[in-house]
Amino acid sequence: QVQLMESGGDSVQAGGSLTLSCAVSESTRSYCMSWFRQYPGGKREAVATTGAGGNTMCWESVRTRFTISEDNAKNTLYLQMTSLKPEDTAVYMCAAGPPRPYCFCVEDSYNYWGQGTQVTVSS
Repeated sequence: QVQLMESGGDSVQAGGSLTLSCAVSESTRSYCMSWFRQYPGGKREAVATTGAGGNTMCWESVRTRFTISEDNAKNTLYLQMTSLKPEDTAVYMCAAGPPRPYCFCVEDSYNYWGQGTQVTVSS
């Protein structure tokens, strides 16, 4: 079973930057790998996903601010975040899904989830 563990969450001021990491128990090359976030009210949405055709930001609001990347030698997924806003406050979770190359920003496509790491952005 694939295991995932997030780290790097912190409290930052608006406009700041943060990089999240997701350590995976096996190679990330074979699976769709994505970042999701869950808001305090309970709503969860996709943030970014990997794919053979390139990495994709799932929303226009994060396209120019967030970047998803991988280090295959370390079996680690990253989410680089800049220009953070208070509305980015959430628990950020990484997830492993179906085999590549077709990866989508759909929650029920993913089988394995990490525990999440808290990101808090103050105004």
